[in-house]
Amino acid sequence: MYYFTNHIKGTGFATMELLNPDGNGPKPNRIGTYELVGFTKLDYNDNEENQTAFNKIERRFCGIFTTIGNYSFQAILNPLETIEVPNGTDENNCLILDNYNPENKEFKIGERNHHLLLCLEVFRSEMEFARKNGSGKLIELLKEKGFYPYSDLDRNPVV
Repeated sequence: MYYFTNHIKGTGFATMELLNPDGNGPKPNRIGTYELVGFTKLDYNDNEENQTAFNKIERRFCGIFTTIGNYSFQAILNPLETIEVPNGTDENNCLILDNYNPENKEFKIGERNHHLLLCLEVFRSEMEFARKNGSGKLIELLKEKGFYPYSDLDRNPVV
């Protein structure tokens, strides 16, 4: 897992090893091949000895990325789909996938174009709303409230 602290407020998490330099990697979705990204509003903290809020979400996303990353070699994962990730409890992590394309910047490795697949953790009620009304409608609501593209669940659900 790699960390980015200068893109937007908080910390971005990303995989950078799903794609090989030759462009092989996860099964291509309708846009192509990708790496995974996620975001928290929390500032980066590398103190693993203390269980801070950042450390908890960072560890959660490490597990989410590992599971989705492995799954992406078996299944096609498209933007605006929902996905549940087992987490060892009775309740799975609920996620919405989205094409993360800030300022329409290209994501290239060598001469090959790829994209960033956002893994956006949401509440179960929000995922059920997305499944009924479309993920795009949920993303609009999350953007209106200033919650997109963050996966912090220390907020009230938007639905």
